Amino acid sequence: MSRAPGSPQAGPLLEPHPGADRPAAEPSREASGPLPEEIQPPVLLGLDRAITALITGVPPLLLGLAAWRLWNRDLHWRDAAIFAVMYAATALGVTAGFHRLLTHRAFATSRWMRGLLGVLGTMSIEGPVISWVADHRKHHVYTDCVGDPHSPHVDRGGGWRGALRGLAHAHVGWLFDHTQRGSRERFAPDLLADPVISFVDRTFVLWSLLGLAIPFGLGALAGGSLQAGLDGLLWGGAVRIFALHHVTYSINSLCHFFGRRRFATEDHSRNLAWLAPLSLGEAWHNNHHAFPTSAFHGIGRSELDLTGSTIALLERLGLVWDVQRISPQRLAAKTLRA
Repeated sequence: MSRAPGSPQAGPLLEPHPGADRPAAEPSREASGPLPEEIQPPVLLGLDRAITALITGVPPLLLGLAAWRLWNRDLHWRDAAIFAVMYAATALGVTAGFHRLLTHRAFATSRWMRGLLGVLGTMSIEGPVISWVADHRKHHVYTDCVGDPHSPHVDRGGGWRGALRGLAHAHVGWLFDHTQRGSRERFAPDLLADPVISFVDRTFVLWSLLGLAIPFGLGALAGGSLQAGLDGLLWGGAVRIFALHHVTYSINSLCHFFGRRRFATEDHSRNLAWLAPLSLGEAWHNNHHAFPTSAFHGIGRSELDLTGSTIALLERLGLVWDVQRISPQRLAAKTLRA
């Protein structure tokens, strides 16, 4: 697939606490690709790929176990409840924490809330927080151009075979490809200097294990047996990780391939309405690429954005502030005409 015209976008998402209602900076990157210092060199590449394979491969296998257990008995209410609670908490850690707060600084908050969102996001087991942010900031600088870690449109060939190769790379293949991973020093120096987030990043394994211990404990407490604890671990651990991972991966793949474009952007970002509830609003992806520092990806009541609603609630409670919004003038200026 060919990329959209124009050079990759750099600018305000890397500036200190940008305002969402300011004009975007002019592109300053060349379409030829990133500089060497912008790419994170692989360390223990084989081990990293083995761990990635374990994290991405085991949940689908355990999903098969969950399906087999469902075949033999009804799903217990406590298992569904544990799944829902763990999914909502860890998904908000990714969407509100990793993405809108730490990557784009769409709002400000206290040290403890920043740490809590970082921990909840880490429990999703999508990687250490600073690496996650570095990759995503690099994605915005080189969106759908050479240098984008997970574009489905770069160097995958033409026709339907090229499209399938691109979607596979953007969905999960890029996790095993370290040629375009974002340098933490270049793309996330603010987080490396943040003692709270640096601690969460260093203790990734601890919080990942806690994200498995909690559903086990909830299941054992509610069911009063080891088997109930294991069921809680299955649904609130493995099945939840599988579901959230593939919703997140679908933003990288499907939302750069299918859906509608509401705003003019120099990339292939799309809004995919059916994915919005599962992604807590992240699937309004064209909106996000048009206004990356906005705390709200859904624009208007017809675009469900549960993450944006949560941020608005936290703002009313005084737990977050400096929430970035887009003016009607900027919305109108970028709106595509029919």
